[in-house]
Amino acid sequence: MTQDPLPPSLVALEAEVAGCRICRDAPSGKPLPHEPRPVVRISATARILIAGQAPGVRVHASGLPFTDPSGDRLRAWMGIDETIFYDRAQVAVLAMGFCFPGHDAKGGDLPPRRECAPAWRARLMAAMPAVELVLAVGRPAQLWHLGPRAAASLTETVADWRAITTGTSGPTVFPLPHPSWRNSAWLKRHSWFEAEAIPELRRRVAAALTHAPERDSIGN
Repeated sequence: MTQDPLPPSLVALEAEVAGCRICRDAPSGKPLPHEPRPVVRISATARILIAGQAPGVRVHASGLPFTDPSGDRLRAWMGIDETIFYDRAQVAVLAMGFCFPGHDAKGGDLPPRRECAPAWRARLMAAMPAVELVLAVGRPAQLWHLGPRAAASLTETVADWRAITTGTSGPTVFPLPHPSWRNSAWLKRHSWFEAEAIPELRRRVAAALTHAPERDSIGN
Protein backbone atom coordinates (compact mmCIF):
# COMPACT_ATOMS: atom_id res chain seq x y z
CA MET A 1 0.00 0.00 0.00
CA THR A 2 1.55 3.28 -1.10
CA GLN A 3 1.84 6.32 1.11
CA ASP A 4 -0.18 9.37 0.05
CA PRO A 5 1.83 12.53 -0.63
CA LEU A 6 2.25 14.99 2.23
CA PRO A 7 3.33 18.63 2.23
CA PRO A 8 7.01 18.99 3.22
CA SER A 9 6.13 20.36 6.66
CA LEU A 10 4.10 17.26 7.51
CA VAL A 11 6.72 14.95 6.00
CA ALA A 12 9.24 16.47 8.41
CA LEU A 13 6.82 16.27 11.33
CA GLU A 14 5.98 12.63 10.65
CA ALA A 15 9.70 11.86 10.44
CA GLU A 16 10.16 13.45 13.87
CA VAL A 17 7.42 11.24 15.27
CA ALA A 18 8.94 8.15 13.63
CA GLY A 19 12.22 8.92 15.40
CA CYS A 20 10.65 9.47 18.82
CA ARG A 21 12.16 7.28 21.55
CA ILE A 22 10.85 9.01 24.69
CA CYS A 23 9.20 5.85 26.01
CA ARG A 24 12.53 4.02 25.77
CA ASP A 25 15.06 6.71 26.67
CA ALA A 26 13.13 9.00 29.06
CA PRO A 27 10.09 6.97 30.09
CA SER A 28 7.33 7.88 32.49
CA GLY A 29 7.54 4.71 34.55
CA LYS A 30 8.91 1.50 33.08
CA PRO A 31 10.48 1.83 29.63
CA LEU A 32 8.82 0.33 26.59
CA PRO A 33 9.78 -3.37 26.61
CA HIS A 34 10.70 -3.46 22.90
CA GLU A 35 12.02 -1.22 20.14
CA PRO A 36 9.59 1.66 19.54
CA ARG A 37 7.75 1.84 16.24
CA PRO A 38 5.47 4.89 16.23
CA VAL A 39 2.43 4.45 13.96
CA VAL A 40 0.56 7.60 12.89
CA ARG A 41 -1.08 8.88 9.72
CA ILE A 42 -1.30 12.65 9.74
CA SER A 43 -2.85 14.70 6.95
CA ALA A 44 -3.23 18.28 5.81
CA THR A 45 -6.58 17.58 4.13
CA ALA A 46 -8.33 14.77 6.02
CA ARG A 47 -11.66 15.80 7.55
CA ILE A 48 -11.93 12.64 9.65
CA LEU A 49 -9.51 11.84 12.46
CA ILE A 50 -9.52 8.51 14.24
CA ALA A 51 -8.19 9.07 17.75
CA GLY A 52 -7.53 5.55 18.98
CA GLN A 53 -5.74 4.15 22.02
CA ALA A 54 -2.48 2.54 20.86
CA PRO A 55 -1.31 0.12 18.18
CA GLY A 56 -1.74 -3.59 18.82
CA VAL A 57 0.87 -6.21 18.13
CA ARG A 58 -0.31 -6.74 14.52
CA VAL A 59 -0.13 -3.01 13.83
CA HIS A 60 3.35 -2.94 15.40
CA ALA A 61 4.35 -5.53 12.79
CA SER A 62 2.60 -3.94 9.80
CA GLY A 63 3.31 -0.27 10.52
CA LEU A 64 -0.23 0.66 9.45
CA PRO A 65 -3.03 1.45 11.92
CA PHE A 66 -5.94 -0.92 12.43
CA THR A 67 -4.60 -3.79 10.29
CA ASP A 68 -6.37 -6.23 12.60
CA PRO A 69 -9.89 -7.42 13.50
CA SER A 70 -10.45 -4.20 15.46
CA GLY A 71 -9.91 -2.31 12.24
CA ASP A 72 -12.41 -4.51 10.42
CA ARG A 73 -15.05 -3.72 13.03
CA LEU A 74 -14.22 0.01 13.07
CA ARG A 75 -14.51 0.24 9.29
CA ALA A 76 -17.86 -1.56 9.48
CA TRP A 77 -19.04 0.93 12.10
CA MET A 78 -17.95 3.79 9.85
CA GLY A 79 -19.49 2.25 6.73
CA ILE A 80 -16.29 2.52 4.67
CA ASP A 81 -13.81 0.11 3.12
CA GLU A 82 -10.04 -0.12 3.36
CA THR A 83 -9.53 2.00 0.23
CA ILE A 84 -11.17 5.01 1.87
CA PHE A 85 -9.86 4.22 5.34
CA TYR A 86 -6.24 4.24 4.17
CA ASP A 87 -6.65 7.26 1.89
CA ARG A 88 -4.71 9.81 3.88
CA ALA A 89 -6.38 12.61 1.94
CA GLN A 90 -9.63 11.68 3.67
CA VAL A 91 -8.83 9.89 6.95
CA ALA A 92 -6.07 10.58 9.46
CA VAL A 93 -5.19 8.30 12.39
CA LEU A 94 -3.57 9.56 15.56
CA ALA A 95 -3.72 7.26 18.58
CA MET A 96 -3.14 8.46 22.14
CA GLY A 97 -0.06 6.24 22.26
CA PHE A 98 2.00 5.82 19.11
CA CYS A 99 3.72 2.49 19.88
CA PHE A 100 2.46 -0.94 20.85
CA PRO A 101 2.66 -0.76 24.68
CA GLY A 102 3.10 -4.49 25.30
CA HIS A 103 0.84 -7.07 26.94
CA ASP A 104 -0.43 -7.29 30.49
CA ALA A 105 -0.40 -10.47 32.61
CA LYS A 106 -3.71 -11.61 31.08
CA GLY A 107 -2.55 -11.20 27.51
CA GLY A 108 -4.42 -7.97 26.83
CA ASP A 109 -2.78 -4.80 25.60
CA LEU A 110 -1.41 -2.42 28.19
CA PRO A 111 -2.80 1.15 28.29
CA PRO A 112 -1.33 3.72 25.88
CA ARG A 113 2.05 5.06 26.85
CA ARG A 114 1.75 8.26 28.87
CA GLU A 115 4.62 10.03 27.13
CA CYS A 116 3.07 10.48 23.68
CA ALA A 117 0.12 12.82 24.22
CA PRO A 118 1.91 15.50 26.29
CA ALA A 119 4.89 15.51 23.94
CA TRP A 120 3.12 15.45 20.60
CA ARG A 121 -0.66 15.69 20.50
CA ALA A 122 -1.27 19.46 20.53
CA ARG A 123 1.38 20.01 17.87
CA LEU A 124 0.04 17.27 15.61
CA MET A 125 -3.56 18.41 15.99
CA ALA A 126 -2.54 21.96 15.05
CA ALA A 127 -0.95 20.56 11.88
CA MET A 128 -4.29 19.08 10.76
CA PRO A 129 -6.66 22.07 10.49
CA ALA A 130 -9.07 20.39 8.06
CA VAL A 131 -10.31 17.85 10.62
CA GLU A 132 -14.01 18.31 11.30
CA LEU A 133 -14.94 14.91 12.79
CA VAL A 134 -12.93 13.16 15.51
CA LEU A 135 -13.78 9.57 16.39
CA ALA A 136 -12.67 9.32 20.02
CA VAL A 137 -12.08 5.59 20.43
CA GLY A 138 -11.75 4.57 24.07
CA ARG A 139 -11.49 6.41 27.36
CA PRO A 140 -8.04 8.06 26.96
CA ALA A 141 -9.03 9.70 23.67
CA GLN A 142 -12.35 10.83 25.10
CA LEU A 143 -10.69 12.45 28.09
CA TRP A 144 -8.20 14.31 25.90
CA HIS A 145 -10.63 15.49 23.24
CA LEU A 146 -13.66 16.15 25.45
CA GLY A 147 -12.06 17.29 28.70
CA PRO A 148 -14.81 18.12 31.23
CA ARG A 149 -17.47 17.13 28.72
CA ALA A 150 -16.49 13.49 29.18
CA ALA A 151 -18.69 11.68 31.68
CA ALA A 152 -17.45 9.62 34.62
CA SER A 153 -17.06 6.42 32.57
CA LEU A 154 -16.67 5.31 28.98
CA THR A 155 -20.17 3.87 28.90
CA GLU A 156 -21.72 7.11 30.16
CA THR A 157 -19.71 9.15 27.70
CA VAL A 158 -20.66 6.98 24.72
CA ALA A 159 -24.30 6.99 25.86
CA ASP A 160 -24.20 10.80 25.80
CA TRP A 161 -23.16 10.90 22.15
CA ARG A 162 -26.17 12.97 21.07
CA ALA A 163 -25.33 15.87 23.38
CA ILE A 164 -21.61 15.57 22.78
CA THR A 165 -21.96 15.78 18.99
CA THR A 166 -24.19 18.86 18.95
CA GLY A 167 -23.76 22.52 19.73
CA THR A 168 -19.97 22.75 19.98
CA SER A 169 -17.34 24.80 18.18
CA GLY A 170 -14.37 23.16 16.51
CA PRO A 171 -14.30 19.55 15.29
CA THR A 172 -17.22 17.35 16.27
CA VAL A 173 -16.13 14.58 18.66
CA PHE A 174 -17.99 11.27 18.38
CA PRO A 175 -17.22 9.00 21.37
CA LEU A 176 -16.87 5.29 20.64
CA PRO A 177 -15.96 2.15 22.59
CA HIS A 178 -12.89 0.34 21.39
CA PRO A 179 -13.78 -1.96 18.44
CA SER A 180 -11.73 -4.81 19.90
CA TRP A 181 -13.46 -8.17 19.85
CA ARG A 182 -12.78 -8.25 23.58
CA ASN A 183 -15.59 -5.66 23.80
CA SER A 184 -18.22 -7.92 22.20
CA ALA A 185 -19.87 -8.47 25.59
CA TRP A 186 -20.12 -4.69 26.08
CA LEU A 187 -21.85 -4.35 22.72
CA LYS A 188 -24.34 -7.07 23.64
CA ARG A 189 -25.15 -5.37 26.93
CA HIS A 190 -25.58 -1.99 25.27
CA SER A 191 -27.52 -2.81 22.11
CA TRP A 192 -28.52 0.86 21.75
CA PHE A 193 -24.99 1.61 20.54
CA GLU A 194 -25.26 -0.32 17.28
CA ALA A 195 -28.98 0.39 16.89
CA GLU A 196 -28.84 4.16 17.48
CA ALA A 197 -25.29 5.53 17.51
CA ILE A 198 -23.83 3.62 14.56
CA PRO A 199 -26.36 4.90 11.97
CA GLU A 200 -25.58 8.47 13.04
CA LEU A 201 -21.85 7.76 12.97
CA ARG A 202 -22.14 6.50 9.39
CA ARG A 203 -24.15 9.56 8.41
CA ARG A 204 -21.54 11.90 9.82
CA VAL A 205 -18.66 9.96 8.24
CA ALA A 206 -20.38 10.06 4.85
CA ALA A 207 -21.01 13.80 5.20
CA ALA A 208 -17.36 14.48 6.04
CA LEU A 209 -16.19 12.37 3.10
CA THR A 210 -18.55 14.23 0.77
CA HIS A 211 -16.79 17.45 1.76
CA ALA A 212 -13.32 15.98 1.34
CA PRO A 213 -11.10 17.40 -1.43
CA GLU A 214 -10.74 15.57 -4.72
CA ARG A 215 -7.62 13.41 -4.84
CA ASP A 216 -6.36 15.13 -8.02
CA SER A 217 -6.42 18.48 -6.25
CA ILE A 218 -3.71 17.38 -3.81
CA GLY A 219 -1.54 15.51 -6.28
CA ASN A 220 -2.65 11.91 -5.57
